[in-house]
Amino acid sequence: MGDLEIRTAVADDVPAIVGMLADDPLGALRESPDDLTPYLAALRRLSADPHQHLVVAVREDRVVGTLQLTIVPGLSRRGATRSIIEGVRVHADERGSGLGTRLLEWAVEESRRQGCRLVQLTSDSSRTDAHRFYERLGFTASHVGFKMSL
Repeated sequence: MGDLEIRTAVADDVPAIVGMLADDPLGALRESPDDLTPYLAALRRLSADPHQHLVVAVREDRVVGTLQLTIVPGLSRRGATRSIIEGVRVHADERGSGLGTRLLEWAVEESRRQGCRLVQLTSDSSRTDAHRFYERLGFTASHVGFKMSL
């Protein structure tokens, strides 16, 4: 894993990121790798916001993983800042290699560096393998999440 770099995503990374987002049964239904326009617009918004950190894991000049880390200041928990991890993906060729662990460790360390007191994430209820992975890393399934499509 020493040859792995975790860095901020740039526009040239978007095709690889979208490819990973689309490379599972849930993502295949909601992502559109054939039209990168909305993804590039989203990257511009993310890049302009200092609380958003879209990163890629790169090995041998190839994007092999990604996640988004959002820093959220708040009033609850005595004014604690928290972070939210979203869009965790590892390229199919790299699954089981420890890359996902490295990405999550990076996110937790960056959260600490940013002064966060809590790291949270959500995972689709059908992703039972992901749930076991997060629990192995010390996350607890402490809440029930809700969403509303708009």
